Amino acid sequence: MFNPSKLKVKFSPFTNELMPIGCRKYTLTHSDKTGELFLSIGSDYNMAAIDKYTRDEFLAEIISQNNKYILLGTVYVSGGEFDEQTAEKRFMIFQREAKLAITAVIYGDRQFFTHYAHLLDSSIIIKFKSTFP
Repeated sequence: MFNPSKLKVKFSPFTNELMPIGCRKYTLTHSDKTGELFLSIGSDYNMAAIDKYTRDEFLAEIISQNNKYILLGTVYVSGGEFDEQTAEKRFMIFQREAKLAITAVIYGDRQFFTHYAHLLDSSIIIKFKSTFP
């Protein structure tokens, strides 16, 4: 369940609650110990926040496609460092937690989405990256 009090939001330089619309990227990470969620909002992903061993981040960006905005999310399942069984477990966890991740992004950037309310009707696409089908 999403708990707003557990969400910590940080804006990168040159990014605020209203700007920019294009090139707006979200990096969502979490702490297994505390249950806290950490959302970075900026024109680039917050690569420093990503744990290179667990790779359990949720990345998303608002992009324009066919004259419409969409929220494109990306989850890293496996690049070969996890075996197929582990990758399958990761995929299932990411599928289960996708709604929470999207909720955290929308809630964390709620002033932006309130100001640009039409974006709330945008399509959401999530890509799961894996070496396994």
